[in-house]
Amino acid sequence: MRQPPSIDAWGGGGFRVAGDWRPGSLLIIEDQPRDWAATSLAGLTPESFAEVFAAGGAVEFVLLGTGLNNALPPRHIRDALKDAGLGLEFMSTEAAARTYNVLASEGRRLAAALIAV
Repeated sequence: MRQPPSIDAWGGGGFRVAGDWRPGSLLIIEDQPRDWAATSLAGLTPESFAEVFAAGGAVEFVLLGTGLNNALPPRHIRDALKDAGLGLEFMSTEAAARTYNVLASEGRRLAAALIAV
């Protein structure tokens, strides 16, 4: 079994994942970190989660880092994820990065969608 990448640091407009600096927002699906075009909670659309939807059963829920502060994602995002059969947990990006590390180490099938701060 592959070891999930750890999020070592966040802030300054990006993330350090498994020792590598990644500028901008971050999406991790099936233990693969990738760039994510999201820049703010208000700018999210269902299309922002296209890669999550495409992952099918590899993802059971989305851990959404909402930026500096915890904020309720827009209804159209909550509804799109629900309609796809995906759970949603949301919190500040800092809290989501820490939570991701714990849940990924437990082998949970999640997607981390983290807006850079």
